[in-house]
Amino acid sequence: MSVGKDFIGPYQLLRLIRAGNATQVWEAVRSGEKKRIALKVLTSRYRKDKKEIGQLKHEAKIGKTLRHENVIEIYDYYDETGIPLVSMELFHAVNVKISIRERRHELLPILTPLIRQCILGLKEMHDKGWVHCDVKPDNFLADDKGVVKLIDFSIGAKLKTGGLASLFGSKTKAIQGTRSYMAPEQIRQKTPDARTDIYGLGCMIFELMSGKLPYTGNSPDQLLKKHLTASVPSLESCSDASAAFSELVKKMLAKKPENRFQSMADFLGVFERCQMYRSGKRPEGFTR
Repeated sequence: MSVGKDFIGPYQLLRLIRAGNATQVWEAVRSGEKKRIALKVLTSRYRKDKKEIGQLKHEAKIGKTLRHENVIEIYDYYDETGIPLVSMELFHAVNVKISIRERRHELLPILTPLIRQCILGLKEMHDKGWVHCDVKPDNFLADDKGVVKLIDFSIGAKLKTGGLASLFGSKTKAIQGTRSYMAPEQIRQKTPDARTDIYGLGCMIFELMSGKLPYTGNSPDQLLKKHLTASVPSLESCSDASAAFSELVKKMLAKKPENRFQSMADFLGVFERCQMYRSGKRPEGFTR
């Protein structure tokens, strides 16, 4: 197959779904097949960029190990035309960050099943030996039926359990992640584990419930310092969260990993039993 306006190798491009600085996501179909898929394609500026190519390959490597209804399915990495791409499941949905910004009031009644699916998607990664390292609402898609899928494994790290890494916190090569959701150990370039993703999910839940992030700053450095040293804000004081649920989120945002929930399974068990909203404050149509 030739590279042309409507084709990249065997893939026919049908519709541009979204475009970023380094990648575009297209709806496409493979030649000879009817199934619609999505392609994550490097933009022309980054097609020779070793870091971007490496992250795309890494995303495909991780994604091909994951099989769960709350995780986007990855099919393959392809670069025979000189245009690196990853083919994946086509899922018609918007990311949760957009939903928070444009229709957060519609999310409030379905927060329990939405958060549960986020937990299950992350648990699948951890069970398969990976840490996501960039847990944020931008990396979850939610459709009109309330189905949630975890996406973007490009900076995922191998989950290390036991041994010297857990005892002494070996350093990673560079800080990776998103500052507003970054765990203290990520900022300090320590080896991430499941508890790192629990911290990021705690920031996301805080944002879902209150409409704002737990920490903000006037500069990137100030924001990172707050993650490291500032007291954990009270979710109860800025939302309709119950005292018990506010304490649950506070534990997720503990500065030290050992003071958080130790696994997604542990967190899920507590989450399922916890009353999310204060008495008389549940949104109309609340789904448990």
